[in-house]
Amino acid sequence: MKTLTLGELAAHVGGTVVGDGGRRILGVRTLEEAGGEHLSFYHSRRYLQAARDSTAGALLVADAEPFPGRDLLVCKDPYGALAKILELLHPAERPPVGVHPRAVVAASAQVGEGASVAAHAVIGERVRVGARAVIGACCVLGEDAEVGEETVLHPNVVVEPRCRVGARCILHAGVVIGSDGFGFATVAGIHHKVPQVGIVVVEDDVELGANVCVDRATLGETRIGRGTKVDNLVQIAHNVTVGEHSLLVSQVGISGSTHLGHHVVMAGQSGAAGHLTIGDGAIVTAKAGVLEDVPVGAMVSGFPSRPHKRWLRAMANLFTLEELRRRVKSLEDALRQPGGKA
Repeated sequence: MKTLTLGELAAHVGGTVVGDGGRRILGVRTLEEAGGEHLSFYHSRRYLQAARDSTAGALLVADAEPFPGRDLLVCKDPYGALAKILELLHPAERPPVGVHPRAVVAASAQVGEGASVAAHAVIGERVRVGARAVIGACCVLGEDAEVGEETVLHPNVVVEPRCRVGARCILHAGVVIGSDGFGFATVAGIHHKVPQVGIVVVEDDVELGANVCVDRATLGETRIGRGTKVDNLVQIAHNVTVGEHSLLVSQVGISGSTHLGHHVVMAGQSGAAGHLTIGDGAIVTAKAGVLEDVPVGAMVSGFPSRPHKRWLRAMANLFTLEELRRRVKSLEDALRQPGGKA
């Protein structure tokens, strides 16, 4: 297993060593699990005592002051440094290059140089797979689909016909790209399916968590912008546009034809109705339900969503209602007495 000194790790992330720069680091572990050969990570005062008690050989921190006498790697952005260190000490293993003999690849498909196609994957007619891409076991790429270079599809990903996934994307197990949008015309009480004939475009450097579903457009495109990261179990409906570098957390649901700007954050279990615009840099907090447009840079909460501070005030008032009710009842009782005064 690869080991590096604390000084070498500091050089890699642009940090500073406090203590023994020659200490050898075998890997990264939690504060509770780390031993003398490990680096651990401190990022919140809630874990201060745990960090002080940890037997980790070294700590990755933003400030050395709380840890006198410890070996430290000090960085302005410890979390960003942690990502680089994990990549360095725990590199991802790539599967063997080439097409597994139990994969099915159409004669008209193009598989780029250095790509890997695992067992039981199915690659349809005229599909294009970019150089050094990884197509996991049991993935299905429909006819005319595209997967960009260095993109990784974990097992059981489905990219439906004509849909496109960009370069350096990561699609975790169970992702479905291009399932039909939920479109029905109700006539005389009968629901008639509206054909969904558009596509999905996933731009470069997007990561989609396990079991994310992105529906194809009714017409045109559903599009996920460059650099966007999506957690597990998110539903993105037909003709939605998600802007660049947005974050969608677990169980978010976005209804059809809604437009998210760039750097939008939708926290866990939040949702948006259809045909809305959520402005650049907006934040939708956990469990909020967006039923109207959200301005650029706004933070909204609650259902139906309201500006965050207004929602906090409303919640604070809600928890005073019982006391207010008792006070009103007391006043009413006093007024009912003969000669009563409020």
